[in-house]
This record gives sequence, structure tokens and C-alpha cells, in this order.
Amino acid sequence: MQPVPALPAQVSWNDTDTRVFRWAARAEGRWRVLRLNDFPEHPLHTLFIDGQVIGDLDDVPDTWRLWPATALPALTASERAEVLALMTGLGPYGTEAGTPCTGDWCACSALTDAYAARLNSPPRTATESPQDQDAATRERSAAARWVDAASQAQA
Repeated sequence: MQPVPALPAQVSWNDTDTRVFRWAARAEGRWRVLRLNDFPEHPLHTLFIDGQVIGDLDDVPDTWRLWPATALPALTASERAEVLALMTGLGPYGTEAGTPCTGDWCACSALTDAYAARLNSPPRTATESPQDQDAATRERSAAARWVDAASQAQA
């Protein structure tokens, strides 16, 4: 694998709330997006800039600070829609090179645009649709529930 180009200073990754294009960062007016691939059949991640493939990587630099994921700011609904529009058709590994993976040993065939657009976290109530919440509200709600459960377990 080729080395990943350095990111501009002050890049801050965001949680996209998807299972396919897991993280995104806007820097210098361009979107950097990390696709989470079906590992170990493929490299763990593929980096894109504005929908153009940059390369594959199994380990991301520590300076990207992707963990813990709950500490990352969430994209707004409009930013998320913009990222998903840029990444249309790029879910399965290899689509960026015109040769999408069709192997029966991995999950690439399931990584459709519709699957990529699904929210990674469920709505808080049965009547509340994902469109009613922005990603930051969902993330804060999930974190609060986890803290409450952990506090009760210690009591």
C-alpha cells in the first residue's frame, strides 16, 4: 500500500452515522471520507477526497484521532447528505476502479447506496423518525443512556 498523503493542519474528523463511509472531514473546501471495507478480505479503509480514491490503508495515523468514536462531532443532516451524494456508487470495494468486488466471501454486494444511507443509530422512540433528529442529538442521547446504565450498574 502507498503512504497516505498528509492531511491539512487542523483537520477534524466527524462521525457520519453510517456503516460504510464511517468518517468524514472537510478541509480546504474538500471532503475527506474514509470507507470502512470488509476486512480482512479487503484493506480496512479506503480514503477518498471529494469522491476520488486516494488509496487503501489498514491503519490510520494516530494523529487523525478517530477513537473514541463517541468523542467525534457528528455531521449535520445537510453535511451527511452532501457526503453521501459525493460517495454515491462507491460502497463496494473496487467500485472506485471500475471493478466492484463480487466475491461471495465478503459483504461487498450489500453495500448499496441505500445501505450506506441508513443511519447507524436507531431513533430514540418508535414515533421519532431519523429525519426528526440530527446526528449530534442522536449521539448525545446514546451517550447519555450509556452513562446512565453504567451508573446504575455501579450502584
